Amino acid sequence: MNTDDLEQFRQLIHQRLSELEVQSASGQEAQSVVELDQQAVGRLSRMDALQNQAMAKAQQARRDTEAHRLRSALDRMKEGEFGYCEDCGESIARGRLELDLAATKCVSCASG
Repeated sequence: MNTDDLEQFRQLIHQRLSELEVQSASGQEAQSVVELDQQAVGRLSRMDALQNQAMAKAQQARRDTEAHRLRSALDRMKEGEFGYCEDCGESIARGRLELDLAATKCVSCASG
């Protein structure tokens, strides 16, 4: 992989990390503590709020995982290992990296 390709992937990774930060900031309110005052909110509404809170926390966990994987990809770039399969050492296809910027395995190793 040449330096232009690496720079393009680096920019895509930084762009995706920025998008994740924006999504995380907008999702903070949905993760806040649900008030348990029966006078202010009915029982079913409170259950809906708790369910929405749980879903917001799960979404945040997925965003955190993706951000961690993307930061690891940036680390692999610094080490010169980005774009190479961690199992067999062969190059990961460009199309696979375009679909998953944090891919660590080639298609054949990933499919087992």
